[in-house]
Amino acid sequence: MDVAEFRVSERGQMALPAEARRRWNLTDGGAVEIADLGDALLIVPAGRGGLRALLRDAIEEVGGYAGLVAEVAAEEPDLA
Repeated sequence: MDVAEFRVSERGQMALPAEARRRWNLTDGGAVEIADLGDALLIVPAGRGGLRALLRDAIEEVGGYAGLVAEVAAEEPDLA
């Protein structure tokens, strides 16, 4: 998982790197969905089944919530 730090302008704008825009087909100003998780923001390209569907599928793919926690703990112990 790649992590990057970005600055938000006084007007609330943030630039997404060109590589990420190309990867997620956001080159022509595509839409994103943002989930406020309390301690973090999750930004997901819109129009791919909706944010909730993506999260549900990802959690199911790793064996439910317990599987997700175990996977995160193995890769990033500070996040678990």
